[in-house]
Amino acid sequence: MKLLIINGPNLNFLGIREKGIYGDKDYSTLLNLINKKADDLNIQVEVFQSNGEGEIIDRLQKSYDEEVDGIIINPAAFTHYSYAIRDALASLSLPKIEVHISNIHQREEFRHKSVTAAVCDGQIAGLGLDGYLLAMEAIVNICDRKNEGTE
Repeated sequence: MKLLIINGPNLNFLGIREKGIYGDKDYSTLLNLINKKADDLNIQVEVFQSNGEGEIIDRLQKSYDEEVDGIIINPAAFTHYSYAIRDALASLSLPKIEVHISNIHQREEFRHKSVTAAVCDGQIAGLGLDGYLLAMEAIVNICDRKNEGTE
């Protein structure tokens, strides 16, 4: 099983930006947690990060032709206004989970609305870096149920 994890703008600045909101763990810590969880789940994971909307869309479209079983995406600020990323996600029929490190529903009002969540199977917000690990487990469970024909 192969998962694609996409991180949007400024996530490469974890540990640098707004530590009171995003914590003091840096991006390499997140990557290490993801890789360890992938080993525990016996799956392959590719992590892609971009500050550019078009690059994220290109990576989503590329996944259509690859053997990707599920996508975890943290669109970051694009969550709230990128209909182009939303449409790219909608075109993919594989399981997708949106993740946010902070609880976007407790922050500024403009962050409460996600235009991308509606085309994902679920959303995890406010659980810090653990949200990624929970999303990985959830995607594996969704794929396993589909393979067993129980979903």
